[in-house]
Amino acid sequence: MSAGAASSPLAEQARRLYADHVIAALPALARVVFETSRALLDKPALPATVMMRRDLFKALEKCAGPWQRAIAEGLYRAQGRSLSSARAGDLPAPGSGAGDLSLVDDDTIEREILTSRLALAMMDRASWEFSDLRSRLSSLDKRSELEANDMVRAHVLARVAIDAWRGCGVGLDGWRELQAVLHEEFAHVVEEAYHEANRWLIEHRVLPEVDLRPLIRRSRGVNTGGVQTTDGLSTSVRGGLTGQRAGVGEETRLMTRASPLRRENSGEILSRLNRLVGRQLPGFGDTAQMKPVSPVLAEAIQNAEAGVRQRLVTRSDRGEGPPISTPQLLAELQQRKQALKQAATTPVERATIEIVAMMFQSILTEDSIPAAIRVWFARLQMPVLRVAVSEPDFFATIDHPARRLIDRMGACVMGFDSSSTEHSAEALSKEVKRVVQVVEAYPDTGRRVFQTVLIEFEKFLEHFFRNENEATRKGVSLAQQIEQRETLAIQYTIELRRMLNEVPVQEEVRQFLFHVWADVLATTAVRYGAQADQTKAMKRAATDVIWSAGAKTTREERAEVIRRLPPLLKTLRDGMASAGMSPEKQAEHIHALNNSLAAAFTAKAAVISNDRLDDLTERLESLEELLPDAADVDIDESLVLDLSGHESSEIEVVGEGGSMPTPAMVQWARELQVGSWYMLDYRNRNEPVQLAWQGMRKQLSLFVTPQGRCVLFQQQRLAAFLQAGLLLPAQEESLTVRATRTALAKLDADPSRLLN
Repeated sequence: MSAGAASSPLAEQARRLYADHVIAALPALARVVFETSRALLDKPALPATVMMRRDLFKALEKCAGPWQRAIAEGLYRAQGRSLSSARAGDLPAPGSGAGDLSLVDDDTIEREILTSRLALAMMDRASWEFSDLRSRLSSLDKRSELEANDMVRAHVLARVAIDAWRGCGVGLDGWRELQAVLHEEFAHVVEEAYHEANRWLIEHRVLPEVDLRPLIRRSRGVNTGGVQTTDGLSTSVRGGLTGQRAGVGEETRLMTRASPLRRENSGEILSRLNRLVGRQLPGFGDTAQMKPVSPVLAEAIQNAEAGVRQRLVTRSDRGEGPPISTPQLLAELQQRKQALKQAATTPVERATIEIVAMMFQSILTEDSIPAAIRVWFARLQMPVLRVAVSEPDFFATIDHPARRLIDRMGACVMGFDSSSTEHSAEALSKEVKRVVQVVEAYPDTGRRVFQTVLIEFEKFLEHFFRNENEATRKGVSLAQQIEQRETLAIQYTIELRRMLNEVPVQEEVRQFLFHVWADVLATTAVRYGAQADQTKAMKRAATDVIWSAGAKTTREERAEVIRRLPPLLKTLRDGMASAGMSPEKQAEHIHALNNSLAAAFTAKAAVISNDRLDDLTERLESLEELLPDAADVDIDESLVLDLSGHESSEIEVVGEGGSMPTPAMVQWARELQVGSWYMLDYRNRNEPVQLAWQGMRKQLSLFVTPQGRCVLFQQQRLAAFLQAGLLLPAQEESLTVRATRTALAKLDADPSRLLN
């Protein structure tokens, strides 16, 4: 908070704690920046860049200490404390200036741009922590919002850091060279500082629970992707520092509010069940060996299964009206249960019969299971009982194939309005019916038949969403095209980097080829084929750009550049237009290339030999043979920052929203299964969606609404939505977990049911 503004003592102490934590972290941050600068000296680059990096390294050797002290002084001054005789006072607000209108010099504009970028990088990582802290400080200060120059705001630290950098004699060119690692390190430091301030306020009982949902802001077209590092250096240099910072955001969230996506502890539920039953029957939890079903009980199960099959053939299958009602199902199964318990020869068998019966009673009373499918779940009770009696690990692990099959089928049919998905319900009903009939047909194969039909059911879902379901077929096709294009673009980028690693190409040309033309090549290859004339023309354009940007020392070479330039520019514009780039962005890239060509004309660029150009041309023509395996390519935010260019009337690409995901949330995002239903809160809509498709290594995921609207997530963004509670499972627990929990509650109330 600015000096002189009224603030509560607790709020001021929290701000002081924030500043102290930032200052304490500066030496480690400076070390990372310095080591990154040292590593850059070993990287090949143009002579001018090499000279600039050498000067930067020397400057940092002298200025690292003064830079840290200047940042500390700036933070204290922002808070109203001073390390020296400097007067305490507010920092100027961004964009503020003198009262008279005047032209703003380029240096000021550049400083404001770099400040904004650093502030955005910090908030991209620490937005959730800042939202917590903002709510608590505003509550203490009796304000609706923090002041614009409050010291905890990211732009205040960003301005202090950049002003200190310039004040120590290190130029803005050096900042831009190290921008990626500076953004990354400051983001980590600020996240921890916010976290420490939050924890201290929680200990002093300041808003222990914060409702952050109203603070989630959504604006179209904002990309909050991660920051790419410079040549991959910052990750390796940072090393062990990242381990200390893991889990900071998650810790505060767990302290301040109940997680909207508290994942079920399925293993704990099964452990509780085994402990409870084990107190009554000590041999129940023995899973060391298979237990053959006693002949009497085996015959009773077979007779019960035949009776259930005969009674529970739905009248609708015979064209005689609606399916059998739930009370009738339960009555039929209850009657069979009593007969089975009488046939059981051991207490463990009777307990198993009782528990399985209670689980299926819970499943069959699940309102969200359509009536036409409920009867097929009822018919699974006897096959499941058979494996539960003979395979004790059915009650010891959630990974038993019988459990997984029930859960997968349940997840696909629960949580949606069947009236709006009639075709899906009908197709799923037929497949569930087929699965149950196969299980019934092989009673003596134990878990193997469940495992087999589970695999078949997964294949059915993949085929159904891709080829048969009208609501998802087009969306899946578009998502596959996007994945193919993005994978190819990354493959092209990787190979272009290898090809140009030792070639003296100007940096602007490199960036154009890596970030723009690789996508153009991928788009053309997907649309026309890798060996099509259009794709070959785009590859030749890449060679022409490299040749044109090399130094031209003779009049003949310059004349040749002028002759080739108009058709080359037309090809470049056509390629960028085919990739969906706006005319404004095209003009921006063309302008940058023109600057490179101008440098070539004045012989400021490096000379590229004809032999090197011939080699590049040959490698570009056979580029597809050199590409890395698509299965090894990650479509992640370090390579593809923005998929929004793929958005169309048929598919929405989620490029913003959510909060910084923890590793656990990223892992959960990988575990989501096709066919499952969720509630999605996006673009002012809260509606059910079904996961219809996942790409290679689950880097992309496509969700479809009952009305056929398609929404595409990249893995990190999907985890961010899970983290923020903007994507919620339609059912908090799987069918078998909920059924086990229900059975456990009943046994807690009346353990004697196991033995009766």
